[in-house]
This record gives sequence, structure tokens and C-alpha cells, in this order.
Amino acid sequence: MIRGKRFAWVLPAALGMSLAVSAAAQQPPAPGASPPAAAAPSAPPALEPKAIEILRASSSRLAAAKTMSFTAVVSYEGRSRLGPPLVYTTRSEVTVQRPNKLRVITPGDGPASEFYYDGKTVMAYSPAANLVAVADAPPTIDATLRAAFHAAAIYYPFADFIVADPYKDIADGLAVAFYIGQSQEVGGTTTDMVAFAHDDVLVQVWIGVKDKLPRRSRAIYSNDPTQLRHQMDLSNWRLDGAIPAGTFKSARAADAKRIPFARPEPPAGVATPPTTAPPPAAVPPAKTQ
Repeated sequence: MIRGKRFAWVLPAALGMSLAVSAAAQQPPAPGASPPAAAAPSAPPALEPKAIEILRASSSRLAAAKTMSFTAVVSYEGRSRLGPPLVYTTRSEVTVQRPNKLRVITPGDGPASEFYYDGKTVMAYSPAANLVAVADAPPTIDATLRAAFHAAAIYYPFADFIVADPYKDIADGLAVAFYIGQSQEVGGTTTDMVAFAHDDVLVQVWIGVKDKLPRRSRAIYSNDPTQLRHQMDLSNWRLDGAIPAGTFKSARAADAKRIPFARPEPPAGVATPPTTAPPPAAVPPAKTQ
């Protein structure tokens, strides 16, 4: 699910280094002293082994789970009429049964939505309007997520954690990965912080030190001139638990008025994220207030 990313956070470091060099250059040399030779900074490896190890361990933990459920709270910025961005939030309750069942219940903010995939059929349901789009589905979660994105612009930022091989998607086009440190302030546990980048986005993730589960993900897109930030917090993880029968169907949705799957048209003048491929922290079209 992840495609091209470019690291945007090297700029502050480069700027800090240039300021330090500039300040040193303004200091007059001691009488008779030779000018100091410029020392070339040693660049860290593009893919730090510690960062790769943490990403692999988390991906393996997720890939090994036959079932999983979690809560995803996504905060994304949208431009305001005053210029500075406003923040919008959605919450999704996610249930997965590999290889071919998925349910996503999103009560808000914004219009509530429900998504059901039972291995044969996919349903996207709008409870408030009592409308549902129904279609035959591919035989896997991965293929269904791709089909939903291309047919109706349906994309979930946690998709990268529920595909069959999360690390494979991360590694595709990976340009930079580095370890930041640990935090005790995210997810109620100690987490390792890792940043990684592809052609057009930098992602920072917080991963539990003990359980290897992702607790937060934060992304900035380099091709977004406004540099809006997208953040997702993940909680209530439950792996390999029993899932009740009927979880991946909805009689209420099945009885709703049918509409076709179609990509929504954004309102005039409202900017939207790039849609050439679903990015790791994709969000609904940016709102302007």
C-alpha cells in the first residue's frame, strides 16, 4: 500500500549545521595560526540496522496474527480561511480476520461510515443517509483495499498494518530509515521511535518495545506545499482473539438503498492529497473552514 516518499526532516538538521559553520567562519583566526581544515561530516547510513530491525519485528508480529482488532484515531490538518490549518479527527474500530475478512466502523467526526468485507462481497454503508454500495470483492484483504481505493477513493491510513506483509510494503522504495530514541509518553507504554522515508513522505512511528505493536504514526508529504501533518494513534490492540459470527456482515446495511461505487468529486476550490496511489497516512480531502 505504501508508495514513494521523500524525507522532509533533513532540512532542519542541514540548516542547523550551516548556521554552525557560518558562526565558526565569523571567528577571526589566532595570529599565525593556519586556517583549520574543513571536516566533512560523517553521514549516517541511509538504512540504519536498528531502525530496520524494529520495523521488521513489528511487521512480523502483525503478519503472524490470524485475527486482530484495534482502534485508530486519525487527526489530519486542513487549511482554514485564515491561513493556519485546523485539525479534524476521525475514529475507526477495526476488525480483521486473515486472509479475507475486514470490518471498519467509523462513527465520526464527520458522516459516520461502515465498511464490511466477508471474502466475497464488499459493502460501504452510510448510516445517516441509509445508502450502501455493494460489489463483488477480490479474494484477499490486500486486493480488496486496492479495489476500493481505485473504484471509490476509499482508503484507511491503517491499511499498511493489516496487509498480508506489512514490511514488504514499507521496504518497497525505502530510501531512509533511522532510529530516534524511546518515549514513555505514547500509548501508555515504552515505545521505540523510528523515522523512514520514501520519495514523497516522511513517516515517524512509535512501536511498543515489548509487544512490537504500533501505537502512533505521523506523516508529512514533501509534495504538499502547505506541509499539513497527519497523525494516527492506535490502541485497544487484540491479536488472535475469537471473533463472533456475523461480524463481517450487516443486515441493516444490506437493506439500505443501493448506490454504485464511485469516486467522490471534491468541492470546487478544495485541495486534496495526491491520489496516484494510497499513501501510508492518507486522509479524507482537506477541508476549508
